[in-house]
Amino acid sequence: MKKCLIVINTHKKESQALGNLISDFLKSRNIAACLYCFDGFSAENPFEGYDFVITLGGDGTVLFAARGCAKSGIPVFPVNLGEFGFIASVQVSEWQAELERFLGGKSSVVKRSLLQAVVVSGVDGKASFSGCALNDIVVSARTAARTILLDVAFNYVSLGKFKSDGIIVSTPTGSTAYSSSAGGPIIDPELDSLLLTPVNSFSLSSRPLVLSPKGEVELTVLPSREHESILTVDGQRPIALHTGDCIKIRQIPEKVRLVGCTAEKFYEALQSKLNWAGGPHA
Repeated sequence: MKKCLIVINTHKKESQALGNLISDFLKSRNIAACLYCFDGFSAENPFEGYDFVITLGGDGTVLFAARGCAKSGIPVFPVNLGEFGFIASVQVSEWQAELERFLGGKSSVVKRSLLQAVVVSGVDGKASFSGCALNDIVVSARTAARTILLDVAFNYVSLGKFKSDGIIVSTPTGSTAYSSSAGGPIIDPELDSLLLTPVNSFSLSSRPLVLSPKGEVELTVLPSREHESILTVDGQRPIALHTGDCIKIRQIPEKVRLVGCTAEKFYEALQSKLNWAGGPHA
């Protein structure tokens, strides 16, 4: 390990000071460290050429690093400065001890799946957008309290036409994010699957579906009263969609490597952050 990029979330006041502290720590061990400022939205990929990446922020900062590091196999060391920390599971108080374990080859490094969304234009059949997500891919109306109509298929088998606020397709990692708030199940991140969750479906029979990770989900935008729909990948800036556009979603072969994101920390986060327990006095 010779070079490290430290991603600083500019919305976290303590991020800059901690970044400088970690940088000094690494330099004392003859590891070159560079700082990168992240404001929540970025299409850049500043990660090439680094041996590992440290993120200082919440889960959104980890998502940014994961999208850029997965294809190169660069490990991500996620320090939690956010509210939940389902992915950013290294706490501030333990960063030095955990980092020493990592540099010594003693840390647990887990692999998590990502999804790719490709928008195929309904006009000329050409791909107009492609993006990857560690958490989720969402097709929805542009404005709140508006329903859209989507034709949903899995491996070319129709699952029906869904009139709803939108559809979420998430990874197990993303099952604790938007999908969970929309009524989707929480999936152990060590399981490999696709999760399809309707958002406020105009039907009492719509339920989330857990699907094979080897398949492809297709969401086709059908004509409806709401003419403006959007695609959102990991909560980044929305992409405008048009009637006839088809969004093809599948798992990519590469996986992101996350340091310290153990099953124990995942279930601890469920209990401490979401108050998940066996009963009122558990």
